[in-house]
Parts: sequence; structure tokens; C-alpha cells
Amino acid sequence: MSRIDYFHDPDAPPANSVVPSVTAVVVDDSGRLLLIHKTDNDLWALPGGGHDIGESVSDTVIREVREETGIDVEVLAVTGLYTDPAHVMAYDDGEVRQQFSICFRARPVGGALRTSEESKEVRWVDSADLDTLTIHPSMRLRIKHGLEAERVQPYIG
Repeated sequence: MSRIDYFHDPDAPPANSVVPSVTAVVVDDSGRLLLIHKTDNDLWALPGGGHDIGESVSDTVIREVREETGIDVEVLAVTGLYTDPAHVMAYDDGEVRQQFSICFRARPVGGALRTSEESKEVRWVDSADLDTLTIHPSMRLRIKHGLEAERVQPYIG
């Protein structure tokens, strides 16, 4: 399924759904960030996805990171809540989803890098190399907040 992200675009279609989802800022011992090259919109992003009935939100983080990257993580903290109604994602099946994402900081505890149906490439990225990748502005904001070591309160917006 393909998707188009609309970010503060007056021509964006109106949202017709909201799905709670998570993203994870996973940093290894070398300070590198875990990123995926997404198959649905061809952008680089933090691993994450939709929350399923019957699981805790931390279970969602662990499951989504493992599914998309092959890496097992331990959830450490909430870094932000992203619910901007001017950010919608239009899918080719007619769903237009308003952003609703909780971002977490996590650390790797095992596993090995691998791709999935949702990730055509997975890699550890040095923060100095982030500007060379095509990353959506809302994802850059999550990355910025997640890498701020001095941040003690989650971003809410």
C-alpha cells in the first residue's frame, strides 16, 4: 500500500481516521540512530507502527521495531506526543489518517538488522549523516526531540 504525507498543506484531503501509533528513537552504544527506508512513502523514518488491541503501548514499540528492523529493544522513556491535525497521511485504499504518534526512546538489547515488507533498507545512522537522507519534517522533529539528552519532559504537539 502506498501513502502520501500532507504536512500543513491546504490542499490535503480531510482526515477520516485516527490510529494510535508509536515510533522509537533507538540509539546504539556508538550513538548511531536506527532508521528504516520505508516502502510505503520512500522516506527514511524511525521504526514504528500501529497499536494493536490486546497489547500495551510498550509492547507495540518492541513488536514494531522487531518487525521492521530485526532489532530487539528495551523501552526507556516517552519523548513526545505528535497529534498535529494538519499532518495527514492518505493511503491508496481511501483512508486519510490524522497523525497520532507517541514517540519513545529505546535501547537495543539484541537481534540483527534485516528488512521487512515495510522497510526496504535498515541501517544505523550517525547523527552527522541525517541531513543526507530524505526524512519527512514531522519525523525530523521526533528525531530531534528523541536525541535531546537534556529533554526531561515529552514534547506535546
